[in-house]
Amino acid sequence: MDIISIRGGKTLSGTIPISGAKNSALTLLPCALLTDEPVTLRNLPRLADVDSFGHLLNQLGVSTTIEGARPEDFGRVMTLKAGKITSTEAPYDIVRKMRASILVLGPLLARAGECRVSLPGGCAIGNRPIDLHLKAIEALGAELETTSGYVTARQPDGGLTGGEFTFPVVSVGATENALMAAVLAKGTSTLKNAAREPEIVDLCQMLVAMGAEIEGIGSSTLVIHGVDRLHGCTYRVMSDRIEAGSYACAVGIAGGEVDLLAAKADEMEATLDALRQAGLHVEPHAKGIKVAANGKLQPLTLSTAPYPGLATDMQAQLMAMLCLADGASVLTETIFENRYMHVPELNRMGADIETKGRTAVVRGVEKLTGAPVMATDLRASMSLAIAGLAAEGETRLQRIYHLDRGYERFEEKLAAVGADIERISGD
Repeated sequence: MDIISIRGGKTLSGTIPISGAKNSALTLLPCALLTDEPVTLRNLPRLADVDSFGHLLNQLGVSTTIEGARPEDFGRVMTLKAGKITSTEAPYDIVRKMRASILVLGPLLARAGECRVSLPGGCAIGNRPIDLHLKAIEALGAELETTSGYVTARQPDGGLTGGEFTFPVVSVGATENALMAAVLAKGTSTLKNAAREPEIVDLCQMLVAMGAEIEGIGSSTLVIHGVDRLHGCTYRVMSDRIEAGSYACAVGIAGGEVDLLAAKADEMEATLDALRQAGLHVEPHAKGIKVAANGKLQPLTLSTAPYPGLATDMQAQLMAMLCLADGASVLTETIFENRYMHVPELNRMGADIETKGRTAVVRGVEKLTGAPVMATDLRASMSLAIAGLAAEGETRLQRIYHLDRGYERFEEKLAAVGADIERISGD
């Protein structure tokens, strides 16, 4: 199995191109199920999760073609066509490996009239039930039955009627599934307390490009007027705000100056505010965001929250950066109950972090020391890599398949700005 070797102590300087957003791409791909016309996605990141979702769509009858590109290019252009849906079942073997597979539920129901989708099962970072997905879709008129680990959804005679649903708590995935089901409903649907994340806006904008009628884009109340059919489109995936924030944290702990090309400041204001408070110089410009740091970090008090609050997907990376801050930082994780699994590994590198429930106290230390460490999930793996960039000696990061799920050509991008990093192939 491959590992990543990082020898710390190098400052970072240069340019990192920010790839298309993983969290958006996995939402836009199932939109292809909503039409029999071709849908082309540009700036699609080269990631293991994107490949897995493509394989799932292939099993449902969607053809996928990728435009030729040089191996050194970032991103891909993929055209998907669901001329005829040949299967309406998302099996357990696929859904258990990638929870985003549940996002075929809404579009399959809307287009084919019925579907059978496996329940996702457990998740390393905490309990992530799909009850809000099901309640929202049921409010649109769907008939649901859950048996033997699968949910079967059907349209009633006459099709989905549309309806109104208020999310008791903000749910990104449930908002996405309900949106994709509602666009082909017979009537008008209203989603209240809907998620407002930039990835939701990206989904809405693509659906509108396909002929959907959606009001309130970017707000917590979405009104969807169902249409008879959608058509194909060509759409560019938004830049990955989590990737951009992750590399900004790398600059914060390692020092230096890096230009994050294609990063969008208005999509990651909470992250940029935290970075500025920690002492980084952050300068948005027309083509991206320039981030500079001198290695002197101030402690922070942070709490994750639904957008526009601080993204839970940035918590681990900020924690790693704050391991070298001058003082104690307090981080509170409000979204997932088990998202501190990187803490024991950071402590093995010399960090001083104590957790109690959903709160972590990070007492800054003078130095970190390289060590063999093991990733437990996608963002945890990035936090360990960030720590390794500033640690004395070598850090050997195992289970890097987590990184490959969410960071396109991770080690290449860091090596290009001066990091001493390499991927070592396993036997």
